[in-house]
Amino acid sequence: MNFEEFRAEVPDADLADLRRRLDATRWPDQLPDVGWSYGVELGRLREVTEYWRTAYDWRRFEERLNAYPQYVTEIDGQRVHYVRAGSSGMPLLLLHGWPGAGSDYLDVIDTLSQDCRLVVPTMPGFGFSGPTTGAGWDVERIAGAWVALMEGLGFERYGVHGFDWGGRVGAALARRAPERVLGLHLDGYLAFPQSEELTEDEQQRISGLERWQQERSGYASIQSTRPQTLAYALVDSPVGQLAWNLEWYDDYGHRVGAIGNDRILDSVTLTWCTGTGGSSGQLYREARASWGADVDYCPVPTGLAVFPGDSTVRRLVEREFDVVHYTEFPRGGHFAALEVPELVVEDLRSFLGKV
Repeated sequence: MNFEEFRAEVPDADLADLRRRLDATRWPDQLPDVGWSYGVELGRLREVTEYWRTAYDWRRFEERLNAYPQYVTEIDGQRVHYVRAGSSGMPLLLLHGWPGAGSDYLDVIDTLSQDCRLVVPTMPGFGFSGPTTGAGWDVERIAGAWVALMEGLGFERYGVHGFDWGGRVGAALARRAPERVLGLHLDGYLAFPQSEELTEDEQQRISGLERWQQERSGYASIQSTRPQTLAYALVDSPVGQLAWNLEWYDDYGHRVGAIGNDRILDSVTLTWCTGTGGSSGQLYREARASWGADVDYCPVPTGLAVFPGDSTVRRLVEREFDVVHYTEFPRGGHFAALEVPELVVEDLRSFLGKV
């Protein structure tokens, strides 16, 4: 396996083209008094777009990312980008979700690299690991790629942390190579109820799944069925890309601004500049068969960090994993590494101390 050094250096012409497109945005109307109930609220999108157009500094993000060693390699025919940090301690994989990239963990890396040797890859199809060059990059294939990556880097045993799709990939990796994974740490893992009779508290927690199905699942339905059709809009319109992602970052209007504009635009601009708005969504189509499917029990010691809004029910997760660590936090949300990175670091340190 060959590893080439990498630096993020988007051409000035690409940034000028982005600015031109933002200046020429063609805005839709919005019905009066509907707020976020029909989709991303127009005033909020205009606000973030104006910040993007006049104040956001991509070069600041590049400089921050380039402060860490980065590499690209080829695994199973696909270019993969990853960040390295830390020189001592347990090797630890940090796995991101949708939308985003490994750079979502920069605030975590800053602190955790004092304790661990971090490897932070970006999934095929996302950011500097995209677009994908072929079909079939589902959860199992990505998990296999990360096993190969860690082996190629000389790490025989290591910890794994993940959230969102990164949690699904991390779990698949632990099942695939349990002898290699010292511990598995997950943010907000969703285990689906089967025939269990849930307590009132458990019913309240799992109710987020029903809200997702009724209010929030449209993006997943489209990306898991017709991602190519959507890609034409996302790769051509930066405001379209921003709207598609902002809905999640602003928690569908329930927690507007919980994640700062710079953190949101770091992710959105990376997706825009790499042309991966379409290919990142393909993961939903590739992996749709795994969503809610029966899985084998995973014997790897597992930790759970649960944030407000998560639908994690410990008893259901224990059906699938050896849960040795469980923490519920009073603040934060789905994108904990972007919103409350200090809590993610705190919980990872506590969990890793046990394994």
